[in-house]
Order: sequence, then structure tokens, then C-alpha cells
Amino acid sequence: MELNLKKPICFFDLETTGTNVAKDRIVEISILKVFPNGNRESKTWLVNPEMPIPKEVVAIHGISNEKVANEPTFKQLSAAIYDMIKGCDLAGYNSNRFDIPLLAEEMLRADVDFDMKNMLAVDVQTIFHKMEQRTLSAAYKFYCGKELEGAHGAEADTMATYEVLKSQLDRYEDLENDTKFLSEFSARKNCADFAGFISFDKSGREIFSFGKHKGKCVEEILEQEPGYFGWIQNSDFPLYTKKVLTAIKLRKLNTKLK
Repeated sequence: MELNLKKPICFFDLETTGTNVAKDRIVEISILKVFPNGNRESKTWLVNPEMPIPKEVVAIHGISNEKVANEPTFKQLSAAIYDMIKGCDLAGYNSNRFDIPLLAEEMLRADVDFDMKNMLAVDVQTIFHKMEQRTLSAAYKFYCGKELEGAHGAEADTMATYEVLKSQLDRYEDLENDTKFLSEFSARKNCADFAGFISFDKSGREIFSFGKHKGKCVEEILEQEPGYFGWIQNSDFPLYTKKVLTAIKLRKLNTKLK
């Protein structure tokens, strides 16, 4: 079944220096852009992460420090990457938990004002886990009947993710062929930021999801304890979490000024 799209959707996969969203860097990114008319375009970039790639990580994806030494940095590639995904929805495998948060960090470090407000996110892994509880290689074999050659390569994983989603739509009648439905179905939880430090309560207010103020209204805490904002901004939190927190603070200030 082909995807029923209202606007383009970009399937993408990252290979990285590790799994820490705030600290690790991209070493390879592959994007498959699918248009509503069924046309597709794809692009894969190797990226110099400007930090060493640990041996144990090289053993997984096969991208060595030598291989990326003369490749452009993410900052140098950021404009081209953003130009490819802007105005699109995003899809990936475990993308809500990892790929999108890490991509957001890289974009913000490169001074690109990346924001998901007008973008939907479809996580094919979440759909798979809700339906079958497997891994990407198993998902590819289960849904598509093929072995995944080149697993842990961004391009192979990206294409496999695209094919798996189409096969999921063919298999499950209760899955709607609609990006908004798939985004909501594959959403991990109702978070204001990617990392899950700020979420929404039942009334739609932002609340902290961690620490001593867990469950408390963000606006109220920032007003009652101004130093908490500074502590988060100066600590090792993801840049996107800091961006969301700053937006909440500015919104509150603007409300007071009106």
C-alpha cells in the first residue's frame, strides 16, 4: 500500500558517535523524501562529528574516524539537510526517542531554528512494537519477507523503514493511511520537548516530568523559583529542552506585558 500523503514525508536514519542525545554527534545521515504523488528522492551524507568515534561504536556501524576525517561537519551540511526536510513530516525507526531529538540538537548547534510545531512524526518502531514487539531486521523480514542487507547502515535502514511502514499499512486494517493518525499512534508520550523533561497535563499545561518539581506547572515554577530556569540552562540538558523552556518563559513575560 502506498502512503496517503497530504505533504511530503522524510524517512531518515542517523549513525552516530553514541546514544547520548545531548553529547553525541551524527556521522552519517540518510534521507528518503516521499512526495504525495509517489515520487521519491534520497540523499546520504557522511559527517565529520568533530569528536572521536569510540571503537565499540565503529564495530556496530562500520564508520571509522578515518572515513569521516575529510567529510564536512554537520554545521557545513545543515543548510542542505534542513532544505530537504523543511515543510515535510518526519518518519524513522525509533526516531521519536533518538533520531529526531539528536537531529534537533545538531540543528540548534548549527544555529538552525529547528522546530517540530508544524511537522508530524511517525515512529515505525513504535507501530511495530505495539503490533509485534521486534527489531528492525526482524520487522523487515516479518513484513517484507526479505533479509536486511547492510543493517546499521543509514541508507539501508532508511529504505527498510519506508518499506516496513508500507507493509504495516497493508497488514493492519486498523492503521489509517494518514500521516496525522500514524504520528499520533506512534507517539511515545505527550511531551513538549523531545527528551521528555517537559510534558503536558490533562488540561494542556506544560509540567516538569523530572526532579523535585515533577508534575508541577512549568510557568508557576519559573515564577516562584527563577533560579531553576538558570540551573537548567547551565546544565547538561538537551538544547531543544532549553529552547522549549525559554519559549514558555517568554510567553509568560509577554502575557504579563499585555
